[in-house]
Amino acid sequence: MSWVNGSVMVSGGGRRRAGKRRHRLAERRKAIGLSQERLAEVLGVDRSTIVRWERAETDPQPWHRPRLAAALKLSVEELADLLVEVGQPPSPPNERLNYVLRHPRRVDLVTVAYLRERVQHLDERYDRTPSTLLLAEAGQLHGQATFLRQHASDGLVQRELAAAVAESATLMGQLVWDASQRHDHAASAAYFDQAIRAAQDNRDVVTEANALLRKSYLALYGTKQPTAGVALTARAAAVSRTDSHVIAGLAQLHRAEAHAMLGQARDCFDALGAAEDHFASIDRRDPAAALFCPSHHARLAGSCWLSLGKATDAMTALEEARQLIAARRKSTAVVLGNLALASILHRDVDAATSYLHQTIEVIERTRAGGGLNLAFAAARQLRPWRDLPSVHDVNDRLFTLMTR
Repeated sequence: MSWVNGSVMVSGGGRRRAGKRRHRLAERRKAIGLSQERLAEVLGVDRSTIVRWERAETDPQPWHRPRLAAALKLSVEELADLLVEVGQPPSPPNERLNYVLRHPRRVDLVTVAYLRERVQHLDERYDRTPSTLLLAEAGQLHGQATFLRQHASDGLVQRELAAAVAESATLMGQLVWDASQRHDHAASAAYFDQAIRAAQDNRDVVTEANALLRKSYLALYGTKQPTAGVALTARAAAVSRTDSHVIAGLAQLHRAEAHAMLGQARDCFDALGAAEDHFASIDRRDPAAALFCPSHHARLAGSCWLSLGKATDAMTALEEARQLIAARRKSTAVVLGNLALASILHRDVDAATSYLHQTIEVIERTRAGGGLNLAFAAARQLRPWRDLPSVHDVNDRLFTLMTR
């Protein structure tokens, strides 16, 4: 063998035979969300070195292996198994999935990576697509991941399936609650609890904290138990504190809202400040970076001011959030619904009905459960002005929305 660019090149003809690749090594990198460029950056090597490793043209030098294993979240022994496995390309992922569902003991990393990729794709669509349109496929993927996890024997595959179950259960909890217009709290809580257990089995504190955070929404916006919401958000913040500033910051934001619902202004302000500190520390390596949106702090701060009766502060924060958030998302409906409520506090009926019309337009496209609840809350508060034509129009649109 010989040394080339920080790698070991296999002798006996120079390179391994063309067509043979380390497919499981590449799938492992993709499964945890690393590009070749990012992995190379972490290891301090050229991207071409990663390419040669995955093509099985060269082997990582011994001193690269501990860092490579850590980057891929593997033991050195598990990495060694991936490095020695060199073969032809696997069957197309969907064909492979159909095969392993018939022979579940043969489930492999390629199949699990495919499942997780499909779950992630649905999750990315969640904020702009009606949950009813995603529920069937998400339920199927969750069932497949759960079934395969029960039969997998390889330790690494079991770990990846635990991650798939945690991710799909978290998504199912969101979809079921949203599709039920935020009425089916028990089924959603069961999914979140399943996600928490799977993440704990996998020692994945970020996924565990995310599921805890999602479960807190049931207490805050479903069963209206802000004290339980404080406990869940505080737990989510504590679990993720050192591993994800995104999740910890979001947990602090929702803890602030729970305190605001309880009228605890000082605790609310402290939590908003803690959230701001976490958000200021976010970098691109955060495992939950995709969940962060620049509008989060302003959006939740506006909701806090609204709960505390500070309508002017609420309007300022919510208008800032509106400028930062993308149009036609479920979260847009929440911002607009809160703006309608803040306008009612100001006794500005024209502004309130204008915001409600905009809220309804978003709900018509996304079926946003949170936005719909806020729209009806605002409509109830507009009853003193129910004889006004503008209020009539809003009520007619809400009635039509519910009969579709």
